[in-house]
Amino acid sequence: MKTITINVSEPVYDDFRRAAQTLGRPTSELIREAMEGYRRDRLRPQRDLRGFRPQSLGRVLQPLSNDDDLLAEMLAP
Repeated sequence: MKTITINVSEPVYDDFRRAAQTLGRPTSELIREAMEGYRRDRLRPQRDLRGFRPQSLGRVLQPLSNDDDLLAEMLAP
């Protein structure tokens, strides 16, 4: 683990310190968790299908009917 020095405002540090006391955990541990959350969410976001926007692939070649069975087509060899 790398030791670093950071400067934060008094209100921010006080919030972390009070939360740490309430939870019975070290303040540094909460700050590390906050940094890891920022890293996970902002610096290295994991993409899943819900994160992608639909893309237009052009016009519809053949509209689907009520009788179409897409699962059968996907499973066909």
